[in-house]
Amino acid sequence: MKPYIPGEQPPPGKFIKLNTNENPYPPPAPVVSAIQSAATGPLNRYPDPMATSFRRAAADALGLPGPEWVLAGNGSDEILTLLVRGFVGEGESLRLPYPSYILYRTLADIQGANWEQVPFNDPWELPQSFGENRDDLKLVLLPNPNSPSGTIVSKSQIAELSNSLDCPLVIDEAYADFAEENCLDLVQSNDNIFVTRTLSKSYGLAGIRFGFLVAQPHVIAELTKIKDSYNCDAISIAAATAAMGCQDWLADVVAKMNVTRERLTVGLRALGFDVTPSHANFVWCRHPEGKHAEIHQYLKQSQILIRYMDFPDWGDGLRISVGTDEQIDACLLMIERAMQSLNLTLPARADST
Repeated sequence: MKPYIPGEQPPPGKFIKLNTNENPYPPPAPVVSAIQSAATGPLNRYPDPMATSFRRAAADALGLPGPEWVLAGNGSDEILTLLVRGFVGEGESLRLPYPSYILYRTLADIQGANWEQVPFNDPWELPQSFGENRDDLKLVLLPNPNSPSGTIVSKSQIAELSNSLDCPLVIDEAYADFAEENCLDLVQSNDNIFVTRTLSKSYGLAGIRFGFLVAQPHVIAELTKIKDSYNCDAISIAAATAAMGCQDWLADVVAKMNVTRERLTVGLRALGFDVTPSHANFVWCRHPEGKHAEIHQYLKQSQILIRYMDFPDWGDGLRISVGTDEQIDACLLMIERAMQSLNLTLPARADST
């Protein structure tokens, strides 16, 4: 079994971190206050096993019919683990697009299940075969927006896809707050569509580890049977509950990061990179002359971390998280210097800077 390898996490303060799609801005003040209050509370007692306060706050913030539509987890990765555990048995199959989140394959391996990855068509479009049924197919996982590309499948296409499948379709919306649309309303009209979310990206709470599932109540009730009794701790529940009440802060930060995303996209294209239009808090880029691993290493030696990714039978490239404007400017400067060092072609305008 091949392990999933997460992005590098250096000691705080040493690097400009643009490799794991974290929010470059700290969480809002009410979240910090909630954490401080919870830390002085009865930590000798177990937390609420269902994270009731969070489920109520999430239902209110997201316009859901009630808290029974929400299941909290230790990051959305735990939610994905529960879904694979609950729906895919040994020898059965799950489906994922390729390239996408490689953890899906690891979760299938843990279950003794099979995984089928269906390559995207160029440019990052799902082929018709992604919606085909098979007797052993028990779960389909679709990250939307996708990583590493940042591309999206339209909500209408997702609805059509679910109607063609006999098994549940999980929409992994880790980056949905940065996109123009999401699939939450599809959950209410289709009990075979589930949506997973995380507070690690847009809410700036990667260090808290909190995610959740939105699905119809009878699905939530069944998955509750197989989760750990106390899967979310008291401090993370307090933080996540407070975060749900900070929707104005969320809108402001997302708008600011999307502007910086465009700044990064324009800067990379000026350096000659092919950049895939992104709906997430990162961009995927490739240079026509390659040397992506070398660029990654040059930036790392300059204390800037980006993500080098190599997908067999697909190709490699660089995924760069959206940081602050200052961090992005520093990253672009060092990429230009890396290109000069590696004798990569620089467009005339970039070469004159």
